[in-house]
Amino acid sequence: MSNHYLEILKKYWGFDQFRPLQEDIIRSVGEGKDTLALMPTGGGKSITFQVPAMAKEGLCLVVTPLIALMKDQVENLKKIGIKAAAIHSGLTYNEIKVTFDNAIFGGTKFLYVSPERLSTDFFLEKLPELSINLLAVDEAHCISQWGYDFRPSYLKIAAVRELIPEVPVLALTATATPQVVEDIMKQLRFKEKNVFKKSFARPNLAYVVRATENKKEQLLKILQSVGGSAVVYVRSRKKTREYAAFLQQNSITADYFHAGLTNASKDEKQRKWKNNLTRVMVATNAFGMGIDKPDVRLVVHIDAPDSLEAYFQEAGRAGRDGQKAYAVLLWSDHDRVQLRKQVSTAFPEPETIKRVYDALGNFFQLPVGAGFQMVYDFDIGKFCSAFNFNILTVYNSLKILQRAGYLTFSEELDIPSKVIFLVQGNDLYKFQVENEDLDPFIKILLRNYTGLFTEYAPINEADLAQKMGVTTETIYKALAKLSKLGIIHYIPRRKTPLIAYTQSREETRYIRLPKEVYEERKLKYQEQTEAVIEYGSTDYICRSRFLLNYFGQGNSDNCGICDVCLSRKKRGLDETSFQTIETAIEKLLKKQTMHADELIQSLPFNDTQIWQVLNWLEDHGLIGETESGELEWLK
Repeated sequence: MSNHYLEILKKYWGFDQFRPLQEDIIRSVGEGKDTLALMPTGGGKSITFQVPAMAKEGLCLVVTPLIALMKDQVENLKKIGIKAAAIHSGLTYNEIKVTFDNAIFGGTKFLYVSPERLSTDFFLEKLPELSINLLAVDEAHCISQWGYDFRPSYLKIAAVRELIPEVPVLALTATATPQVVEDIMKQLRFKEKNVFKKSFARPNLAYVVRATENKKEQLLKILQSVGGSAVVYVRSRKKTREYAAFLQQNSITADYFHAGLTNASKDEKQRKWKNNLTRVMVATNAFGMGIDKPDVRLVVHIDAPDSLEAYFQEAGRAGRDGQKAYAVLLWSDHDRVQLRKQVSTAFPEPETIKRVYDALGNFFQLPVGAGFQMVYDFDIGKFCSAFNFNILTVYNSLKILQRAGYLTFSEELDIPSKVIFLVQGNDLYKFQVENEDLDPFIKILLRNYTGLFTEYAPINEADLAQKMGVTTETIYKALAKLSKLGIIHYIPRRKTPLIAYTQSREETRYIRLPKEVYEERKLKYQEQTEAVIEYGSTDYICRSRFLLNYFGQGNSDNCGICDVCLSRKKRGLDETSFQTIETAIEKLLKKQTMHADELIQSLPFNDTQIWQVLNWLEDHGLIGETESGELEWLK
């Protein structure tokens, strides 16, 4: 069977061999076992469900919350000749119906579904008709209350499993603590525990924390001393533009990226950066999903992220080619203050959250008891000014209402215009003959796009206008007219966040924010931000070891290349000697305090070397002196 998998890999993806762990996961799935795969970003996760699904009859159902990623993967699969489609809240009922019909009768091999669609009657009704060979759950940490991005709609996957009990599940995530790993298997009803873990260690990646109050100057210094492609992460859209302009003024080619840009603009910026025409991309965390550029030499965080999970994933975009790379966090006291403030921003008071919920119902003119499974375009700016809310308060309240299962909130979707033909063959020909004015528009559609009779095809009006030598406005009008006449169904492009009600509108007094959605979650969030603060302000634990410990990979060695390890090397000792002496000192001083001379006599090492380690430990606040002048271990 293994050879068969290799043939598929070679035929469609052009690779001669699997990356470490990929084949083990594929084999496990191929044998029908429920499987959880922990693979750091860029480890080739999608191959692990795409290859085994191609080896079997039937369709692979892929659950993922990221619509942008869905669109990318569907396009990539189509490019290599594999039929794929996606279903999410941004589609009309008719589009969803056509997509399902194609999945049932038309040989769709991969059907991507956003989690909130799983519980719709329509989906559950059609599910038995789909011949499913594998259920792949991407971003599987979203199913766990303890994951850093919990989504209640993921809990519906268990009910879907009951309807297809024979189908194995492959759960995928890039970052999960041991607690989350256990929880994923429990929530997905694994028949037996089965985890494949790629070590989180990245031996070629040097983690560095730089304490600085002047981040711009520091960033410039770093970029001048480390060559190659770079990503710089900041918190706000405004900062992406500011920092990109600052770098350009200092003769470094830079561009900026955030979720609010048009798709065309995003594609162009990514293309230039991928092809090294732009050296530095200054971005919010919207940049990186599905970005696979192996030769990124440097990832700098200007602002600290609010969890080590997020940091590890973003920093891990450096050095995927295995060559030396750097992940730098610029840290200041302001970050500590900001992160702690972030907790109250991310968790508005329960009363405020309820007020947002109530205002939302009024905004959509939705009566109490109505709205179940309704989807609305949502202009957050208009909403805030109509009800006098702060934009961050609304954003975070919606996230909490989503966790409590009342609605789903999809940010900034850019959904291209789409067309499907409702008339074909002789009837279409007859119409063309009778409507000369509309005939050219029908012809240009048929010439430029395929599959128009069987599925909704994304189209670009500006392209068509250019090809016909007319204005975009003329194209819009002609397509709208054809749509009105029932020849085509035309859905113009929408760029908007969406709100979908997962329950009918409740009276505010009945809105419940359970402990696990609010209080426990807030505590967990606090722990996560404190872990980031500890990482940023600790300068005596090897950075790599610190991160690996956090993800439950204990007893790892010092990396030897982070800023902490390098500061030890400056003492002229190699890593092993330093660590051996440090461990011996710690053991003695944890038992009792003692004078330095006494300590040195008790240890079987060179006196000078012991002094060097003692000095380093004192500089980094690990040991101190008692009033009587004895040394004590402080941490």
